[in-house]
Amino acid sequence: MATVKYTDEHEWVSVENGVGTVGITDYAQEQLGDVVFVEVPDVGRTVAKGEAVAVVESVKAASDIYAPASGEIVEANAALADAPGDVNLEPTGKGWFFKIKLADPSELDGLMDQAKYDAFVKSLA
Repeated sequence: MATVKYTDEHEWVSVENGVGTVGITDYAQEQLGDVVFVEVPDVGRTVAKGEAVAVVESVKAASDIYAPASGEIVEANAALADAPGDVNLEPTGKGWFFKIKLADPSELDGLMDQAKYDAFVKSLA
């Protein structure tokens, strides 16, 4: 079963068999507004935890998407180039950005679970 964790930058990562699928949370897409452009990373790229690896642009702002852990990009959601609105429609579904083969899964230990993330979002209001 996949484990989902959240960053304080409003990314989510769903981990299964050592591979994390990364996207932005529903809260993040609401804050951005209508997403008009997404740039996903190149497959094969090695990234460090906290490194900016993708970009999402909306009618309001542009934001970097950060790697929640170190590893290699094994898949990118190229469909977002033609359908960036999927980030708004299904941020935790078909609006995912990239998949990363985790170099060290323990790097995710400091991230929030659903309950902690929900409390974090409430604290921002």
